[in-house]
Amino acid sequence: MKNYLEINKNSWNAKVNPHLKSDFYFVDEFLNGRNSLNSIELDLLGDVKGKSILHLQCHFGQDSISLSRMGAYVTGIDLSDKAIETGKDLAQKCGTDTQFICSDVYSLPDILDQKFDIVYTSYGVIGWLPDLNKWAGVISHFLKPDGKIVMAEFHPAVWMFDDNFTKIAYNYFNEKPIVETYEGTYADKSADIVQEYVMWNHSLAEVLQSLIKYNIELETFQEFDWSPYPCFNHVEEFEKGKWRISKFDNKLPLVYALKGRKKTI
Repeated sequence: MKNYLEINKNSWNAKVNPHLKSDFYFVDEFLNGRNSLNSIELDLLGDVKGKSILHLQCHFGQDSISLSRMGAYVTGIDLSDKAIETGKDLAQKCGTDTQFICSDVYSLPDILDQKFDIVYTSYGVIGWLPDLNKWAGVISHFLKPDGKIVMAEFHPAVWMFDDNFTKIAYNYFNEKPIVETYEGTYADKSADIVQEYVMWNHSLAEVLQSLIKYNIELETFQEFDWSPYPCFNHVEEFEKGKWRISKFDNKLPLVYALKGRKKTI
């Protein structure tokens, strides 16, 4: 779909204000110093002090700013101009030097001339991209030799189900665009917004093979039977900050995470 970027940009612009007001994004606590990163990605990132980090699809930049607070030099990018404006405002309020650029992932090499120690991306992001080979090429382009990609993402098995987890409704594989209209948002299901969106499902093999193709060597791959976010329907918190879909208990993977290294040639 040639206009998917415009459709999704409008969709994400509409989400910014409801998200800022939602408990999901705990903005007041964040401004007072709360770190937005979860144990899954923190374990893979390790000590980032002094590291340069490119954060792809950063929304309004809470993770980007959290990484800056941890001592990294961070550049966050996102398709939504409204999210980027908000990210800049949050960074100013938090007193960090986090940089933000409004761009879609594929266009970024045309406007950013820099190499990074780490490319970071997390949770609900790659489904907005039609071509993971192109995505992996962008990651490889921006990584220094021996640079790392750190990624945490919702498991593709989750996206096979309908919203209420009553049936298999979507293909596990990247068969075609998923074009739908939603009401509300995952952070506030009662939000007064109705937006069209365009998404793609991506299998684990598609993710891993795209990275391998661009000379990125897998160092760590993990799967988790819980989510750090209550963003699905019918979830229950079985431990502090850990959520599962109640009817599946621990039988369904909800998140995967990986770390890879750009090999030197």
